Amino acid sequence: MKQKNFSIITLCALCMILLAPAGMNAMAQKKLNVVVAGLSHDHVHLILNSYEKGLVNIVGISEPNIDLIIRFKRRYVLADSLFQGDLSTMLKTRKPDVVLAYNAINEHLAVVEVAAPLGISVMVEKPLATTVKQAERMAQLAKQHNIHLLTNYETTWYASNQEAYQKIKNNREIGKIRKMVVHDGHQGPKEINVSKEFLSWLTDPVQNGGGAIVDFGCYGANLMTWLMDGKAPIAVTAITRQLKKDVYPNVDDDATILLEYPDATGIVEASWNWPFSIKDMEVFGETGYIQAVNPTKLRIKANENAPYQESTAASLPTNQSNHLDYLAAVLNREIDPGQDLSSLENNLIVVKILEAAKESAKTGRRVLMK
Repeated sequence: MKQKNFSIITLCALCMILLAPAGMNAMAQKKLNVVVAGLSHDHVHLILNSYEKGLVNIVGISEPNIDLIIRFKRRYVLADSLFQGDLSTMLKTRKPDVVLAYNAINEHLAVVEVAAPLGISVMVEKPLATTVKQAERMAQLAKQHNIHLLTNYETTWYASNQEAYQKIKNNREIGKIRKMVVHDGHQGPKEINVSKEFLSWLTDPVQNGGGAIVDFGCYGANLMTWLMDGKAPIAVTAITRQLKKDVYPNVDDDATILLEYPDATGIVEASWNWPFSIKDMEVFGETGYIQAVNPTKLRIKANENAPYQESTAASLPTNQSNHLDYLAAVLNREIDPGQDLSSLENNLIVVKILEAAKESAKTGRRVLMK
């Protein structure tokens, strides 16, 4: 009898052990329920492609432009029931885990004003806002209502950038940072055939906050704030140009931004005039040099006598390799955004840098950061 009881208990325990991982995996793999706010930012195709692949649940889409709605319904075979004009009503009835904003940059504040009081976190496409006033209001709402307010950059998910950071900051392979150079941009939004809706606000000084200085200047400001441990620069100096004034009459299409730190200098080169698409980062230390050439490749010269070496960055953990898995990890309290590339703290500084850069370009003066 005792032997029989022992066998039954053992069998039950074994079943629990075998079933537990399946249960935990099911929880870990639970897809996010998201509401999409806006369809006019072409990066929205990334989330819709993920939806097509079954990687995320889109429970609602708020978009006022009927032409855009029709186009996206056809392209992604989206049900009529997904669409609703009023974001506030949609959030109250559909109760998503998070709102993803794919609208004009100066409309990000309105999304947060609706979502934050409902306790719903928000991720916006870069940059956070067009002005410091907007960004600070968004931060106030996020803190008041205890939500996450994150900013998505393509370069955050580059394995090369993350490995460069590890080598520079954690392993101290090139000594203290002395100079950082970030190149970002492409031939121009019109030249690469972005959608007409995207082009309309991207080239508007109010809706986008500027041209290339905002569209691509934000990447360098974001990366340099990260490398500088969340510290703002002492001063900002910028030069902007309109090399294609007939194409982009209302905004700059080329910008160079100089960031001064106590013991380092950052140079952000942002342009709609590159001969090809580029997103790379160079960091010069006291003893060596590291370049994140593209999303996966690194180029390193460890010291004066060492040869240049190229390597492929190790793959990132899933929750650090894309914005959806990262978002899920943050919402599940597996990751604390802290001072990372997506964090509110980092991106408040980014907006301050961009505002100072625009002031410098307009006045021709070096602008001290407040």
